[in-house]
Amino acid sequence: MALTKTEKTEIIEKYATKAGDTGSPEVQIALLSKRISQLTDHLRANKHDESSRRGLLKLVGQRRRLLAYLRQKDYESFLTITESLNIRRK
Repeated sequence: MALTKTEKTEIIEKYATKAGDTGSPEVQIALLSKRISQLTDHLRANKHDESSRRGLLKLVGQRRRLLAYLRQKDYESFLTITESLNIRRK
């Protein structure tokens, strides 16, 4: 259920701000979004999986905090990442 190495490297290459970038907020948000979509699909099929639901809520909260940080530090980057990942913003 976890991201495969190829999926992860594709996401990192697409959203990296410079070469070798794996920890920028943009990359972290993109990786979390992919994992959130996988867990959402899993929970649609397995409605009573409460431990996965709790993990999903933790990931959503972490992504929300990263988005708030990015919005405060670099608003243009925040807009581009939310547009490309189809994330609602307030």
